[in-house]
Amino acid sequence: MDKFFSIVRGLGLKRGPQRILGGVLGGIAAKLNVDVAYVRIAFLLFALLPGPAFVFYLVAWAVLPDQRNVIPLQSFLDRRSLNRP
Repeated sequence: MDKFFSIVRGLGLKRGPQRILGGVLGGIAAKLNVDVAYVRIAFLLFALLPGPAFVFYLVAWAVLPDQRNVIPLQSFLDRRSLNRP
């Protein structure tokens, strides 16, 4: 799993400081160097289509590192492995 998280960190995509929920769209906007409003509008349009927009957002939130380079899924898995006997 560590290799997977290293690859994700290597993408250079982080959850952004301009956040309403999890910062995923702010991070995408920062990476693409566009205004976050455009990315939010595009996501809303994408969410109106039948499809997995909500699931995509949740997965991106769990996998993308935040501004401190911490990945929530990795932290969860590390804590879980420490609690096992």
